Amino acid sequence: MNNFWDFILWMFWAFVFIAYLMVLFSIIADLFRDRELNGWWKAVWIIFLIFLPFLTALVYLIARGSGMQKRSIAQAQELQSMQASYIRQTAGSRSPSEDIAKAKELLDSGAITQEEYEALKAKALA
Repeated sequence: MNNFWDFILWMFWAFVFIAYLMVLFSIIADLFRDRELNGWWKAVWIIFLIFLPFLTALVYLIARGSGMQKRSIAQAQELQSMQASYIRQTAGSRSPSEDIAKAKELLDSGAITQEEYEALKAKALA
């Protein structure tokens, strides 16, 4: 019976430690993400996180928690817009009529033959 409760206690402290590490890394990531905070203030926060970790983490979350959320949302939106831009650029956002018009221009300029034009037209319509 004693081993069971020792195991439960160990699991509890392991959970607390892992949760603390997640908070600590979130705070450090937020510090480096914040463009408004001076480099010296970032260094002060890091020093306090090293020497007074629990108190500093609590103060940081209370004092800068709402800004932390805003910066996280802004970063997620920026990444999402960059991803959407990359997908549009890679996939191409042209319609079949634009593809056919482009192929017609190439045919009229003599860059492609009639057979190549028909193949491009069939591919655009498929």
